[in-house]
Amino acid sequence: MKQILLVFIGGGFGSVLRFLVGKFLNNPETGIPYGTFLANILGSLFIGVILGLAAKNNSISENHMALIATGFCGGFTTFSTFAYENHIFLKSGDFMNFAIYTLSSFAIGFLAVFLGIFLVK
Repeated sequence: MKQILLVFIGGGFGSVLRFLVGKFLNNPETGIPYGTFLANILGSLFIGVILGLAAKNNSISENHMALIATGFCGGFTTFSTFAYENHIFLKSGDFMNFAIYTLSSFAIGFLAVFLGIFLVK
């Protein structure tokens, strides 16, 4: 029950922060979702750091993992918004931004996780 509460708290903080980042950085004029992109990349980097620290010296407890990795990072990053924004690109016929956003999100997201793990080694 404690871990459920920790995930809930972390997810709440992560979701609010993602909302604020999106509110200030997503560009309604061009439709480019800079905020969502940044949240997903930073969340990937952060989870890489957290998982790297956990693997390196077992210093992160299950409760901290629940709060930070599952809760905060899970709330801060968003696949559903990413998928919806890609739907909007496709629906409007903006195939170039669809391709750029999709490919760069996956590539840079994976690299951010690896970089996070590498940084703590």
